[in-house]
Amino acid sequence: MSALIAALALFAAAEPATAAPAPDELTLTEDMPYPAGAPRDDYGLVAWCYGALRGYVDLHDQMMPDVTEIEKTPPVNPETTLAEKLQAYATIQTRAKQDMKLFARAMEAAERASLKPINTIGAAAVKKGHATWAAAANMPKRQVAQNWMGWTLPVRCTPTAHALEDRAKLMGKTFQVNSDPEPETAPAPPVEPAPEPTVAPETPTQ
Repeated sequence: MSALIAALALFAAAEPATAAPAPDELTLTEDMPYPAGAPRDDYGLVAWCYGALRGYVDLHDQMMPDVTEIEKTPPVNPETTLAEKLQAYATIQTRAKQDMKLFARAMEAAERASLKPINTIGAAAVKKGHATWAAAANMPKRQVAQNWMGWTLPVRCTPTAHALEDRAKLMGKTFQVNSDPEPETAPAPPVEPAPEPTVAPETPTQ
């Protein structure tokens, strides 16, 4: 297997998507594997997942002509029509866009709750996640389509986003970094006028 194919294959699902429960049904556990090359902190991971999913969605229009041709081959399940197969990809796209909204919302919540600016860290993680699809530009289109068809969002992404959003909102009640009103300052004490200078009476000259 070439290095380019191996790079893209890292993100292909080991099992069909139907073999695992939907991401929203999962609870984040420590034994969920991290995607290869992804950050280990929740905020960075969610940003990375957003970038990787963005790359998947961006390839949709390019991939569908080849995907259609591939799906026209004799089916494993002859009861599934071509139209039903292609509809499945439309459903996946809809779900992907919903997940992207969740990831963006969780990232924004974390940025608002953070005591320090972290948006530049998030932007770098998004870029790194999106770059996982960079190898596709140098691969045969048919091969990219086959890998794209088998790719699924890493299982840790969605439950981490839910956990990050919930925790950031809870932290926000304490920190409210970006929405705290300006602290009220005590009114300054009144400035008493300076006493008039005492002028000694002039001594009459003789």
